[in-house]
Amino acid sequence: MKYVAPTSVEEATQLLASEPDARVFAGATDWVPQIQAGRPPPGIMVDLKRIPRLVELRRDEGDGTNGASWTIGAATPAARLTEEDAFRADFPGLTEASGLIGSDQIQNRASLGGNLCNGSPAADTVPAMVVNHAQAVIASSSGTRTIPVAEVVTGPGSTSLEPGELVVEIEVKCPPANTADAYLRFIPRTEMDIAVVGVAARITLDDSGNCSDAQIALGAVAPTVVRVPEAEQALVGSPIDDDTLAAVAAAASAACNPIDDKRGTKEYRRQVAGVLAKRVVVLAAQRARERSGGTA
Repeated sequence: MKYVAPTSVEEATQLLASEPDARVFAGATDWVPQIQAGRPPPGIMVDLKRIPRLVELRRDEGDGTNGASWTIGAATPAARLTEEDAFRADFPGLTEASGLIGSDQIQNRASLGGNLCNGSPAADTVPAMVVNHAQAVIASSSGTRTIPVAEVVTGPGSTSLEPGELVVEIEVKCPPANTADAYLRFIPRTEMDIAVVGVAARITLDDSGNCSDAQIALGAVAPTVVRVPEAEQALVGSPIDDDTLAAVAAAASAACNPIDDKRGTKEYRRQVAGVLAKRVVVLAAQRARERSGGTA
């Protein structure tokens, strides 16, 4: 293999256009184990961490038309997100998910872009990005395009990226007032394991304490992250009480299309998805009550 470390997006995209056997990596925390397990290595390894734009984290305060937002370089280490107090205040759930990628050492290499483009159904940050309507900025030698993060992964290990394309940034708008997110997962061990089920939620409350908007997404229960519109519909316009949460749990369990493997059976995953969906909604709602500010 050859190793190349471009210093600009333009250099990286030109390299991908001219070298069909080139493959990009951000932290290589998934890539290296895959090669060690027998996956054929590429002819050229393209390291993205030397490109300033891809390791940048910034908050744009917006203007009268557009509210505040964050831009996260696709190769920005997950540890940078968990250490940034302002980011944690805006997105506690996405921060929690970022802090669950492997060990502390891994988080100094792992990134949102890598966690997304690896295409794992059990990726922790993808459900959290989906409920926050995150957008992926994709570059190639012919220009850039932006699509929802939810449209990037098409199946285990596969994405909608065309040859020569790479994700350069993740964009996510700051939540409005009385809105917060949360992420929970279940794993067999206490840490450093792959999720049996992961659930993210973003909840908005009205002045009466009822839910006025909701997003729920499940990970590790289908080939890609699954939104649960039935659970969201059960929440909107309702108090977050036992009856509503029971409907949320039932909808989450029904939305699963899991597999049997050594981490859990189909039936077990469906049950866990319902339990975690209730818990994550309660946690997100609690945070939404505490959130007195925000960006309209």
